[in-house]
Amino acid sequence: MRDSAVSPVRWIFWPGPTGPSGHLGARWIFLRALGLIYYSAFFSLVFQVTGLIGPNGILPANDYLRYLSQHLGSVERYWYAPTVFWLGSSDFGLKLVCCIGMAAAVLLTLNIWPRAMLLVCFLSYLSFVAALQDFSSYQSDGMLLEAGFLALFFAAPGLRPGLGRGHPASRASLFLLQWEWFRIYFESGCVKLLSGDPQWRHFTAMDQYYQNGPLPTWIGWYVQQLPHWFHAFTVGLTFAVELGLVFLMFAPWRRLRVLCFLVVTPFEIGIILTANYTFLNYLVLSLGFLLLDDGALAAVPIPRVGRWTTNRLAASTLPAEVQGEPAFSAGVSPLPRWRQHLCAIRLALSAVMLSWMFYATSVLLLWMFFPHLPVPTQPVAALEPFRIANRYGLFAVMTRARYEIEFQGSNDGKTWVPYPFRYKPQDPAKPPGIYAPYQPRFDWNLWFASLDNWRDNPWVVHAEELLLINDPEVLSLFASNPFAEEAPTQMRAVLWQYWFTNLTIKRQQGLWWRRQQLGLYAPELQRQADGSIGVVAMPGTPPPEP
Repeated sequence: MRDSAVSPVRWIFWPGPTGPSGHLGARWIFLRALGLIYYSAFFSLVFQVTGLIGPNGILPANDYLRYLSQHLGSVERYWYAPTVFWLGSSDFGLKLVCCIGMAAAVLLTLNIWPRAMLLVCFLSYLSFVAALQDFSSYQSDGMLLEAGFLALFFAAPGLRPGLGRGHPASRASLFLLQWEWFRIYFESGCVKLLSGDPQWRHFTAMDQYYQNGPLPTWIGWYVQQLPHWFHAFTVGLTFAVELGLVFLMFAPWRRLRVLCFLVVTPFEIGIILTANYTFLNYLVLSLGFLLLDDGALAAVPIPRVGRWTTNRLAASTLPAEVQGEPAFSAGVSPLPRWRQHLCAIRLALSAVMLSWMFYATSVLLLWMFFPHLPVPTQPVAALEPFRIANRYGLFAVMTRARYEIEFQGSNDGKTWVPYPFRYKPQDPAKPPGIYAPYQPRFDWNLWFASLDNWRDNPWVVHAEELLLINDPEVLSLFASNPFAEEAPTQMRAVLWQYWFTNLTIKRQQGLWWRRQQLGLYAPELQRQADGSIGVVAMPGTPPPEP
């Protein structure tokens, strides 16, 4: 009786199958990719974090945490902002956590103690996301934290587990990672329809997409030169993938899941080449490998790869006790009592956390269609600070114009010298680069700020103030300092509108962009003789959306 009651729970949350229907190979590929993605995230932070949230940065983490400690309870504040930087957020401490995260990501990539390294990576990255404030409001951060948390239950235990034949992943952990992949696509397709944006309805959403995204690429420049029928086709393809093809994930037949993988993989590669969305598309691409079971990998039509995969994945069904499952069946020697208790605790923890995450993510999906659905909300709200159960929705409304904020300094109020960016479009003659998975958060946030009012982005004004005193941490976010000898006396943030040029102009003039200055974005500031900072001029009305 006891065995029949516990069997469904064990079937879902204990190790799953091996052999052709197992996912040993896909798990190995995904976790190596996840290690590289974590590394790219920490690597990009180590060069920016002190300028963003250091003690002398734009939004100091210590000021933010001090504010929370004054307004929240002694326990509530730690839940609201789960970060190790409660212990201190000095420049050294911020970079130390970056380095710890990078080291753990390397070890994860090398398949050394993967579960422990996943925990270190998750806690380190969560600490940054909780403290970065305006610089962590990206869907990609939630995607990585959700995948990283689920991977804790998905990875094999041990110091050098190899493929982890003795510890295949549970069906629940595998499904929830696939579920995340599905939701990223499906929810993004739904918001395009639910938003009512006419560009999606009229199949014009992709006409200016490559130009107006956060950080375009030179490949995207060429793609935008293609005729409208091509862009209309990509709109249709996007809807077909996000609202139709992804349902093949649930297909019981391997061939349909492989077909889905063979379509979405080049789809993601195309996005990677034509736009810089940091590690987002690399993560979605990696999750896609979980569509392939070991039978599909063994059938790879490349002789050496197929043979190697077949040899590595060949394994017979393993006894329950080898897979880490307590042996209750007759004729099998029971595990020591302490091991049985440990297995029971592991089963309970997995069942609670994974069920909780499935509930929260399912409710978030249902709320898209039924916003007043009467279901318990506390389990969803409790996970919000940890960003491990998220609603996704990419490009619900397409940006119709490209604006750029440029910082300019002057010593006489007449001659203004721009601060050169590292990644953002600025010089019309400079081709857009390919930077992903590197994430320049300062450049990204300026793109978002350009679409909004400066009053909703006061950190832009604070950046102006810090540039007036040649703050070295903020200056490190730029390519160079045009006022290296002496700080400027006046500072302004100017708004430009940018457009891609066409093939003729590029061939004749060598210009990738054309631009027009629209006026001040934020207040123009001046440093007085006593060191105080005053406002010289205020921006006018923001330009209307075209």
